[in-house]
Amino acid sequence: MRVELPPEPVYFVNRDDERERALRAVGEWRSRSRPLVLAVSGAGGLGKTELAGLIARTLLDQHSFPDGALSVDLDDFRADGVLDPGDVLTQLLGSLDVAQDQVQRSYAARCRQYWNRTSGAKLVLLLDNARYASEVVPLLPASGVSVVIVTSHGPLHDLEAGAAVDLALAPLEERAATELLELIVRDHRLAADPEAVRSVVRLCDGLPAALHVAGRWVRTHRLRPLARVVSDLRAELDEKGVSGVEHVWDLAYEDLSPPAALLYRLLPHHTGETFTLHSATALSGLDPEECQDALEELDRAGLLDLRLLALTVAGQMRLPGPQRGHALRRSRRETSDGEVAEAQVRLVRWLVRQAQLADRYAAGRRLTVVSLLDPLPGVPDSPLEDPEAAEDAATRAATAECAARWLDEERHVLFACSRLAHARGMDTETVALSEPVWTHALDHPHQSEVVEVLRRAVDSAVRYGGNAGWLVRTRCQLARPLWESEELAAAQEQIDGAMSALELLATPNGTASLPRRRSSTAGCSRGPGASGVRPSPTSPVPAICTGRSPILMASCSRPIGWARRARRPATLMPRGCCCPRRTPGSWRKGARG
Repeated sequence: MRVELPPEPVYFVNRDDERERALRAVGEWRSRSRPLVLAVSGAGGLGKTELAGLIARTLLDQHSFPDGALSVDLDDFRADGVLDPGDVLTQLLGSLDVAQDQVQRSYAARCRQYWNRTSGAKLVLLLDNARYASEVVPLLPASGVSVVIVTSHGPLHDLEAGAAVDLALAPLEERAATELLELIVRDHRLAADPEAVRSVVRLCDGLPAALHVAGRWVRTHRLRPLARVVSDLRAELDEKGVSGVEHVWDLAYEDLSPPAALLYRLLPHHTGETFTLHSATALSGLDPEECQDALEELDRAGLLDLRLLALTVAGQMRLPGPQRGHALRRSRRETSDGEVAEAQVRLVRWLVRQAQLADRYAAGRRLTVVSLLDPLPGVPDSPLEDPEAAEDAATRAATAECAARWLDEERHVLFACSRLAHARGMDTETVALSEPVWTHALDHPHQSEVVEVLRRAVDSAVRYGGNAGWLVRTRCQLARPLWESEELAAAQEQIDGAMSALELLATPNGTASLPRRRSSTAGCSRGPGASGVRPSPTSPVPAICTGRSPILMASCSRPIGWARRARRPATLMPRGCCCPRRTPGSWRKGARG
């Protein structure tokens, strides 16, 4: 019996579910002329080839395959990325004991010869590194008792439905990744420094190939403390990538269409770890359909995994850390700084608008100091629904809850967006983003990132210098989480600063005469739907921001000295911090100042 399988991996963990599904499918398969196909897919470095080899060996051990197991790496038969299936058939026929001089010359005759040779055969065929289903179909044995195991970077959707079992691999979870690292290294330093081990595992992001690189790095540097090894390993991966996988990603990238290649280079510049179809559209500048096609192309190329789309309200996707590093290295070589800056500005403005909409839908219309940003041309808004358009109370509540969940799921993206907007001097966007984040924080208090967002908003209001209403609002927003964290002196400082700004607004004609350092893109306005005149971007701060304004009365009512009072329960929140404390979720049901 001929067995042409790669050696078993020395270290292999997890993937038990995939192996069980494969064996169960083989036991249940019934066909006379078409083999069962086990399609193992996933990004480079996830261990697809190793898993396929293990499944093949298990089949040989547990089932009768008297004609053996054949293995072909299709990448060995590519010229400039194009596969020659005739050459693959020649190798397979040779493995089936057909003499070289007996192999048919024409491709069609060779296919018939292969099918005739495999008719009734009972064998396992491993086809590694397939890119398209059309590469696989001519190589299928003409036997229903054979099994074909195909590995690919992306899903092979064109394989006939019902004739293939999809075994899509995800990155290893932290526990399995830690187990693999411990098997590779077997070093006492791992037990002595569990936090450093977690850092290594997170750095590798569940990619077995990266864990093997990390393990070799730890074994090579036996005198270094793990903390130093982690730092050096991070620099090594950032600069050179994952050895053995980098060239696979390079080959996949070089086959991309220009729109897909552009999107791949820009994705590592997206704020936060995750992105959505709509945010990718904003980032890339592609039209929506072109961006959809580009994302699907990245999925087929194994440079993206679209299976997580259905698990969140926002439809989030992500690039694993090592693969994100590869995209960033390609970007540094092929994308200009100006192109990246333009993409990030588009993304920031789109994200701020989405956060404002989600804020309005979750908490209801209210007075705000930055009006709703304009839509980004060519980029649709997130598919959130306005509760005011609902016909009944239950639907209104459900749509409001959906918007609040969007804010929660996208919070880390919004936090990163605040950092980017502030760093790029986008003061209007930084201040505008603080209000949806403040809404989210009402039901999710005590988040340090929220405090940083609010601090940046205050800093942007101060840096902008021409809108005292911004100063009042942002300082009052920041005062609340400071008070809740019992940083009473810091909270009092913010309230005092808000009162000083309020005094500047209380001019005889009800407007401020502060110098403007640059024109605002959004101005200071009531929230949409509120009464009053919507100010133009270059108008002075309107009367709404005077001491008699409802928004400032709600923000600053009797604030002096409140932080110096004796500590009281959170349910007795003083009126000085934007709005009274309410039970989680209750603030959505009523008006909010």
